[in-house]
Amino acid sequence: MPRPVTLFTGQWADMPFETIVSKAKSFGYDGVELGCWGDHFEVAKADQAYCDAKRAKLKEAGMACYAISAHLVGQAVCDNIDPRHKQILPDYIYGDGEPEGVRQRAAEELMKTAQAAKRFGVSVVNGFTGSSIWHLVYSFPPNLPGQIEAGYKDFAKRFTPIFDEFQKQGVKFALEVHPTEIAFDISSAERALQAVDYHPAFGFNYDPSHFGYQGVDYVKFIYKFADRIFHVHMKDVAWDLGHDAGVFGGHVDFHKPERYWDFKSVGRGNVNFEKIIRALNDVNYAGPLSVEWEDGGMDREHGAAESCRYVKSKDFPPSKIIFDAQFAEASK
Repeated sequence: MPRPVTLFTGQWADMPFETIVSKAKSFGYDGVELGCWGDHFEVAKADQAYCDAKRAKLKEAGMACYAISAHLVGQAVCDNIDPRHKQILPDYIYGDGEPEGVRQRAAEELMKTAQAAKRFGVSVVNGFTGSSIWHLVYSFPPNLPGQIEAGYKDFAKRFTPIFDEFQKQGVKFALEVHPTEIAFDISSAERALQAVDYHPAFGFNYDPSHFGYQGVDYVKFIYKFADRIFHVHMKDVAWDLGHDAGVFGGHVDFHKPERYWDFKSVGRGNVNFEKIIRALNDVNYAGPLSVEWEDGGMDREHGAAESCRYVKSKDFPPSKIIFDAQFAEASK
């Protein structure tokens, strides 16, 4: 059976839950991946009655849900907090903005998210971690001995209790490996796993769009972390576009012609989704393919519908036979 194709609702938080679910159904999706902002999935309200009602509305719409996403709160757990975070966090987490208080409240919220996920009946929470050392990624003056290691120790200190709670609830935390996080490529993803002693509740939400423009082998990532890919985002990106603003972006907004790279509707960028599907088949990934739609030059409803069709056209089940072996079978 083909994998279910879902729509990540994070970029649609301006629409009420029932509206985006109805639209996703009309676009051709099999379900939704609910963002934990807007009214799509509200952790603070997510007692059993809330979760049951939310699930009932999905069933009524003929839609499934396999994962929820806590990117915004997760970002604040390890980040160097500043006023930018106020725009992405609920008031009860940002509070007075005192950095350590924000980080502690964000960690508590992630634990509550694991509990809510269990009540809701999903086994994966996707998200970010933030990073206390992202600002050191291209450092001058040179990084001091131990500075990077201290960042991974900080990640382990803050997230190990969170992962323990996820494990207790039977839920996985899937980090979307992404610049500004503790893991942003293959090497840093391996280091993050090492930092938490390969905690069984910690793995990845695979998203190729964050690798291609960096020059990271996004197919190799699948094979390298085959047993840690808990969820998959289908998101496209184009690179080698303009040459005024390079990989770091040049402080130029998205969808400007001078940018070296920009996100695109799925199938319209440089990502080779054929290779991704074959690799996912090789590692026996059977979970959803969740479209995270971003394209600053296209109407989003057109793009979401187009992306759904494209992903379904590319997905196919793996073979259960070895072709040449059939000659021997035929001769028996």
